Amino acid sequence: MFENLEVTRMANAMAERAGARMGVLARNIANADTPGYKAMDLPSFAETYQESTLPMRATRPGHFNAEGAMSEPEMIKSRAKGADSPNGNTVSLEQEMVKMADVRKDHEMALAIYRNASGILRASLGKN
Repeated sequence: MFENLEVTRMANAMAERAGARMGVLARNIANADTPGYKAMDLPSFAETYQESTLPMRATRPGHFNAEGAMSEPEMIKSRAKGADSPNGNTVSLEQEMVKMADVRKDHEMALAIYRNASGILRASLGKN
């Protein structure tokens, strides 16, 4: 029932993106001292959600698309902007912390949207 509502699909996509972005940022932080490591990030939610109009999306590299061929991951990582340190590393711990706070905000917003949509549906059915 919830899968058919656009608002719950959007909230689900927002929560999935927040989780994926948190993983990318955690990898950046883990490699903060790795010489030559380039910081990565995901495109904005608006860009990825607008492009996801296909009926079937592969969320992992091993999934098959509608034609039966293996597909690429839905969200493509890109290099984050930043100045290189003397060892060639572009990770800034301060910037990563700010991005993580932004991810937390996005995830909480997705949960709030889903919770409110659920409350509205329950109220419309006469259940509290």
